[in-house]
Amino acid sequence: MSKAITHFINKHGFGQFSPKAVLFDMDGVIYDSMSNHSVSWHESMSTYGLDMPYEGAYQYEGMRGVETIKQLAREQWHRELSDDEAQEMYDHKAKVFAYHCQQTPARIMPGIKPLMQQIKDGGLKICVVTGSAQHALLDKLLTDFDGLLRKELIVTAFDVTHGKPNPEPYLMGMKKCGVEPWETIVVENAPLGVRAAVAARCFTIAVNTGPLPDAILAAEGADLIFPAMTALCEQWKGIVAETV
Repeated sequence: MSKAITHFINKHGFGQFSPKAVLFDMDGVIYDSMSNHSVSWHESMSTYGLDMPYEGAYQYEGMRGVETIKQLAREQWHRELSDDEAQEMYDHKAKVFAYHCQQTPARIMPGIKPLMQQIKDGGLKICVVTGSAQHALLDKLLTDFDGLLRKELIVTAFDVTHGKPNPEPYLMGMKKCGVEPWETIVVENAPLGVRAAVAARCFTIAVNTGPLPDAILAAEGADLIFPAMTALCEQWKGIVAETV
């Protein structure tokens, strides 16, 4: 861990690493919700004649939904969708997702609550930074994490112009928390999310809760990689102990 932190400091030319805030992605990090996203993306896009493989949800995860749809249309239809077209298709995807959430509710990721409690007890701010615009999950956050999350420290697709892999969502998260990159830890599970966090110059921890190999997360620049949220929770004290 000390090697990863030293590399992070040297890479960006920072004089220190002193975390004051932890920015969490939501799907696949806070909620074990990616299976529902995978099925709903596949089903909803097939309605329009677009092919979204089940594993595609993991590859595009973190990107704003309308941007994902526009990208699929470019690749498969070779044309640019209007904002209205993409929004209509995304609204349909959201309805399919809500249905699957009713059938199989997304569970809270094992290890995330005790991890957040450690962070809160350590005096660090907790912020959620998600590309989601799915009210079915967003509305659950404050209820499920009462006492751990605050509404004003949640960044969603509604708060930014450019979603991940653009760094804007994490820059917005840092702005809301009032912190600098060397004071920020990001916890992500998706390649595009890791890319966004690295572009924002944050210390980036990848937790591989999906089917993609660790090598993909490492290639995007993750500073540390853990196999599960429980593993990160167990090692958290060791990470913050390395602050300089």
